[in-house]
Amino acid sequence: MNKVVVVTGGTRGIGLGLVREFAARGAQVVFCGRREVAEAQKLVPGSVGVVADVTDRAAVQSLWDTAIERFDRVDVWVNNAGMSPARRPLWELDPAAIDATVGLNLTGLLHTSAVVLGGMTAQGSGALWNMEGFGSNGMRQPGLTVYGATKRAVTYVTDSLAKEVAGTGVTVHHLSPGMVVTDLLTHDYTPEELAKVRKIFNILADRVETVTPWLAERVLRGGPNGSRVAWLTRGKATGRFLTAPFRSRDVLS
Repeated sequence: MNKVVVVTGGTRGIGLGLVREFAARGAQVVFCGRREVAEAQKLVPGSVGVVADVTDRAAVQSLWDTAIERFDRVDVWVNNAGMSPARRPLWELDPAAIDATVGLNLTGLLHTSAVVLGGMTAQGSGALWNMEGFGSNGMRQPGLTVYGATKRAVTYVTDSLAKEVAGTGVTVHHLSPGMVVTDLLTHDYTPEELAKVRKIFNILADRVETVTPWLAERVLRGGPNGSRVAWLTRGKATGRFLTAPFRSRDVLS
């Protein structure tokens, strides 16, 4: 039986890549975005796109209900929607940008997880996957205080939820895509700044079409409650630095 998969933030970047790859593997896919839903749906025939703001619990409930009405169940839900403010010191950020980032990355994830886990425990099965990002493993970098703090919190929330659902037939997992070339990674760089970080990006980053097939396969395969699927492991990153002098990569071109 083909799995029913819901992806939030599925209109661009990693989210759209996952929508494509889940559909290519026979899944019935429902996705949401704040805009550009119709355009994304055309790119993935058979998918179901819903305009929804995941910071609004009623909108998330409507997204869940749409999936249930169409396919009777939800097997996999990927909390992918996220954003980052400008890479600036905290005191230089617009307060609205701070609120929006925390609202989407953390508050939205909490509201969404509440709706999803309520529905999954009622149906007796399902897997929730929460998307990690820079800061999830405790790394810190100037200019990424707000984004990193939210992703560190996502890791805590995911671990905690895994304990809460233990024994219910539902599982909660970490999904770590590593450094992926999307607007989220490259936005707000001046040409001079981008030139400085280009070498690191070419060592550690990958394109969406490289990462998402592997992520989709692993998510559909599933795993034990509380498990993590990570593309860029510490070992892989170390290996890339060691072999960088002998490899030629240009992921930004």
